[in-house]
Amino acid sequence: MRLKQLFVTFLFITVVANSQQRTSTKAENVTILEQEFVFEGISETLHKIRIYLPPNYNETNKKYPVIYMHDGQNLFDDATSYIGEWGVDETLNTLFQNTGKGFIVVGIDNGGEARIAEYTPWSHEKYGGGKGELYIDFIVNTLKPMIDQNYRTKSVAKHTAIIGSSLGGLISYYGGLKYPEVFGKIGAISTSFWFSDKVNEFTTIHAKQSSTKLYLIVGGKEGEDMVAGQNISKQLLLKNGFKATNLSTKIAPEGTHSEGFWKSEFESVVTWLFNIN
Repeated sequence: MRLKQLFVTFLFITVVANSQQRTSTKAENVTILEQEFVFEGISETLHKIRIYLPPNYNETNKKYPVIYMHDGQNLFDDATSYIGEWGVDETLNTLFQNTGKGFIVVGIDNGGEARIAEYTPWSHEKYGGGKGELYIDFIVNTLKPMIDQNYRTKSVAKHTAIIGSSLGGLISYYGGLKYPEVFGKIGAISTSFWFSDKVNEFTTIHAKQSSTKLYLIVGGKEGEDMVAGQNISKQLLLKNGFKATNLSTKIAPEGTHSEGFWKSEFESVVTWLFNIN
């Protein structure tokens, strides 16, 4: 697998694909906040925030767990996705119908050309980046308090997840391990561990989390670097004190670095993290 070529192609699609006109497929229980946000210190790009609410949100006074996700353009709507949406809204609507379990999802749009900077805690000699700490700080210190104030959330860490794919998987991994008091659950899908060797030192330092749950999955057809990166991180986590019972790892033999793969695995990630049978 030509991983770096695939990565560059994905970045190109990220920047240009939204210019194509397509029919909206988002469910009625997905809305966009009126307020848009600039991530200070990264770029001047305005970011939309997309909110998914459980089907029964307006019919009850219940509070709900919250899932923070990246690449918001890709989560709910084919009209705004790069090369196909995740179908998060349809998946969670069906899960609610089958189990009665509901979630709030906060989808944060990426900044297009600023995406690499936003989703990478460390820089890369060729691809740049390295502003991910500022992005996570925005979620922790600005966005999450606003969501908790305006929606009926279960705000403590054990009810709060951060989930993403590719570089979004890397920033989820970083944010969840750095702030275990905020994010008690991490879904890191097709994680770009290869982006920086500094992830290994970070993992060693932050591995000993008392209650964090972490789901790692990579596709077997994503390339040796991707599979090796997940395996190394797993070994470092367990060696340095991460609870084996709180860690689930999977290599899907036919999985590719694609929206279709991430869509197919999303329900499994959520049901494992939140103990839904």
